[in-house]
Amino acid sequence: MKEKFDAIVVGAGPAGCSCAYTLAKAGLSTLLIERGKFPGSKNMWGGVLYGPILSWLFPHFPKEAPVERPITRRKFSLLAEEAEFTFEFSSKKFSSPPYLGYSLLRAKFDRWLAQEAEKQGALLVAPLQADDLIWEGERVAGIKARGEGFFSNVVIACDGVNSLLAEKAGLRGRLRPRFIKQGVKELIHLSKEKIEERFNLSEEEGLAWEFVGTFTRGVKGGAFLYTNKETCSVGVVVGLKSLLENKVTANELLENFKKHGSISKYIGDGKLIEYSAHLLPVPQKPFSQSFSRDGFLVAGDAASFTFATGFALEGANFALLSGIAAAEATIRAKKEGDFSQKTLSLYERLLKENPLFKDFKTFKRAPHFLENQRLYSLYPPLLCEIAERVLLNEGKPRKKVSHLFRESIKGKASLLEVLYDLWQMRRAL
Repeated sequence: MKEKFDAIVVGAGPAGCSCAYTLAKAGLSTLLIERGKFPGSKNMWGGVLYGPILSWLFPHFPKEAPVERPITRRKFSLLAEEAEFTFEFSSKKFSSPPYLGYSLLRAKFDRWLAQEAEKQGALLVAPLQADDLIWEGERVAGIKARGEGFFSNVVIACDGVNSLLAEKAGLRGRLRPRFIKQGVKELIHLSKEKIEERFNLSEEEGLAWEFVGTFTRGVKGGAFLYTNKETCSVGVVVGLKSLLENKVTANELLENFKKHGSISKYIGDGKLIEYSAHLLPVPQKPFSQSFSRDGFLVAGDAASFTFATGFALEGANFALLSGIAAAEATIRAKKEGDFSQKTLSLYERLLKENPLFKDFKTFKRAPHFLENQRLYSLYPPLLCEIAERVLLNEGKPRKKVSHLFRESIKGKASLLEVLYDLWQMRRAL
């Protein structure tokens, strides 16, 4: 008789590893599989983990985990061709534990998290890719990989935005380009001393910096720059549908961003040591569909748990949380000896009741607001132009800001369109 696991977790990213760790710690026999050579080898994110979720699993994780820098400062910039309008926020609260978040490198972090799951008793197999599901009637009973069957009471799909298993389980269809973003990222090496001098940081400080502006050439999306110990994570995240419509590649936009004067002065002499690309889901209404069925759960990016408001783009923390919740539902199902959808639906209740997941409901209009083309092509250069004219002293009488605004916007957008955008922003944020 072939071995049967309590749970098979597919994908050793944050969702899969936190799920496997929680399951194994509770004594459930757990198989964790990863299609990459090792956890983190095929995974990519911008590079910051926000929030307290990891400390719930590992109270002393900053000392144990391979973190880079605590995030103590946040910056947001609107970029025109030759100008920059920047907001910066820092506070004493951000500069002392518990920190706002940490910059991380996936190749190190995912590997560490998977090892912690192994220490609890989870069996990690990599590389191994799940090709199909095994069915017993209407219940998922395991997975097929390399022509071999692996059996379990529950399969938990944490296999990313293009989740083959979630499709085969009938919980979602193939995502269309409008529901996908593409992220490309480069890891730029700079010495520790240069990073701290250029970004005005101490050894125990880090910066998260987000951008929107003309560098995307009308494509809907933005860019980021995060400081690590001796590298900077630099990348763009843009809508796939918008990329196709504008006939441009994300890599071209990244190069355009890096050449901007406001960016090149920080990283222009750095050495490229890594390039990665990744698809991520456009945030949807998170509970408009089911994430469970008999013997099956879906978590992380596979469930489109990405949170975006324009001022925040977070996914890893929600992935960790969904992995933990999926494990808790499976543990309850094990105790009751019932792995039906009725019992496993506890997973969705746990997420709905969690305070962090309430953000999806609070900011449910944000994804639609971020589809506004004017956010990327009109307002960044407009605000830069107005700021330049307000601050410029040419020895002439100055005009009121309202007058400058009307002059600057003439022929670019109507006042009604601007008022509509402000109303939409109010509803979204």
